[in-house]
Amino acid sequence: MTERLVEVAVGVRLCVDVSGAGELLVLVHGAGCSLVAWPDGLVDLLGRHHRVLRYDARDQGRSTTWPVGEPGYGMGDAVGDVLALLDDEGVDRAHVLGVSGGGVVGQRLALDHPARVASLTLVSSTPGGPGLPGMSDSLRAFFDGDADEPDWDDHDAVVAYLTDLERPFQRGGFDETLQRTIAQRTVDRSVDLRAALTNPFLVDPGPSCRDRLGEIAVPTLVVHGDDDPLFPLAHGEALAREIPGADLLVLPDAGHGVPPQRAWPVLVDRLEALTSATGGITSR
Repeated sequence: MTERLVEVAVGVRLCVDVSGAGELLVLVHGAGCSLVAWPDGLVDLLGRHHRVLRYDARDQGRSTTWPVGEPGYGMGDAVGDVLALLDDEGVDRAHVLGVSGGGVVGQRLALDHPARVASLTLVSSTPGGPGLPGMSDSLRAFFDGDADEPDWDDHDAVVAYLTDLERPFQRGGFDETLQRTIAQRTVDRSVDLRAALTNPFLVDPGPSCRDRLGEIAVPTLVVHGDDDPLFPLAHGEALAREIPGADLLVLPDAGHGVPPQRAWPVLVDRLEALTSATGGITSR
């Protein structure tokens, strides 16, 4: 992994890793996830046909952080950060793959900056708005529980804590070995782990853009687990139905987040079919 810091705004630097070759594919993760939450094995598969850019969002990993409980940024900044990274890479547009809240960022990019998005892949995401089912009872019980935070100075305890945080989200797709590796790397490279786990969840996502989904004109693939406890499958079905021409890929026995390893081949195949039909990307 080769990381570098990119200044995306005055006083704000994001840590970026770029690998592979081909047209640029930007990976946008959800709240509280750094670039290492994208498994290397998946990035390697994607990198066979794309130049893959993954990054630490604000407050994540080695990027600029804010005091715990005081995030100094909003959804507009998250969108602007991706545009700044495209500029830094010297491309007019890129393929965008967003997971969970990163999928919401992808929707905003495709709506407000359509010339910068070549294709859109939305994983475990949501259109927001009324009429969609809420999180599962089991996940609600998890959030309402009284699980103690770890001793933040105890490295092994924090790794175990981060690993267990993923278990109720990923359901049948939970891979303890993989998640422990990601947790280890997250702890080892985070500037302020408590800010990373707190601030993104305090950011106002802004109004839902669901009533504008019909304006999205880029090729779109919606990927959703059939056992997603945070955004049940109806969220993915709504995205696929309301974005013109979007395809829906339902992953069996998969929960919320990056798809389980067994689903990587079909995800990569479907994404390559999507991106190859967009007419190509030129550098500036």
